[in-house]
Amino acid sequence: MSNLKEKNIQPFEEGVIQGVQVRPLKKHRDDRGWLMELFRADEIDQRIMPVMSYVSETLPGVTRGPHEHVDQTDFFCFVGPSTFRIVLWDNRPKSSSYWVRHEVLVGEENPCVVVVPEGIVHAYRNVGKKPGWVINYPNKLYAGNCRKELVDEIRHEADPNTPFRID
Repeated sequence: MSNLKEKNIQPFEEGVIQGVQVRPLKKHRDDRGWLMELFRADEIDQRIMPVMSYVSETLPGVTRGPHEHVDQTDFFCFVGPSTFRIVLWDNRPKSSSYWVRHEVLVGEENPCVVVVPEGIVHAYRNVGKKPGWVINYPNKLYAGNCRKELVDEIRHEADPNTPFRID
């Protein structure tokens, strides 16, 4: 079960969330196009080292989430070709940034890596005019080894009383 703040009617504080990383990505351009390094093993803490990757396409106006993971860190890469609004909420009672909300625009005009530790509720919406891609390098296998475990997700999308609202 999710760790909701006892007074979940209390508004979130806006700010930086402990453990969340938002890092700009650099396009290296030449006459052929561009190249962008998404991650390097020499720049990633071993505990969040990716074990798989996937790419998803999200249509304009569509939101994915909010949800959180119990034991997984997401390593999202927002590189375009659209713009996304990502909203994060710290739902970890022992965190110094508990009940803090953070929002950032990422994607085509602001390519970024967003590292989302376990216990951080997150959602993103394609706010651009064209389909957009998100690449993720999580540190846990989806549904575990050989897809034989429960999926590590706590979904908040269908809860009409959730305090985790992107709008």
